[in-house]
Amino acid sequence: LPQRLASLAAAAREETWQSRQQLQAQQQEVARLQEELSRARQDGERWASALQRAQREALEREAMRGAEQARQQELIRDMKERLLELLREKDALWQKTEGMDTPMPSPAPRDPGLCSRCHKDFRLLSRRYNCSRLCQGKVCHACSTDVGKQGRCCLICYQQRYPQAT
Repeated sequence: LPQRLASLAAAAREETWQSRQQLQAQQQEVARLQEELSRARQDGERWASALQRAQREALEREAMRGAEQARQQELIRDMKERLLELLREKDALWQKTEGMDTPMPSPAPRDPGLCSRCHKDFRLLSRRYNCSRLCQGKVCHACSTDVGKQGRCCLICYQQRYPQAT
């Protein structure tokens, strides 16, 4: 019987030692899991903070976009109003000028050696230009004006083409 009690006590001690080992391993596992939980909570807080910041920035961008859109709509409305004003002015000016006769350019003279406006002879130093507008006459430098890539035209055609320039 004492031997049996001794073997039972030894078995109980072995079982206790194993239980302590398991308890210690479980405590280490719990500590590791608590540490992971703490890190996960910190990550969650960071992500929540980042999400709030992103939502706030999105709201600010949306507000700025709304303000820009309102400003553009106001600009479009103003431009439409100005266009209507200009159309009314154009119509009024057209009605004022409807009865006016526009002077036609005089036909070019038959003599190709004379300027069709001032009748000056074309020589070595006085160059001849073909009017690139209505009359197709030959004009000198003094009686013509430069119209860019189209060449030169006589002053009468230029005044008819660009009345605001006079």
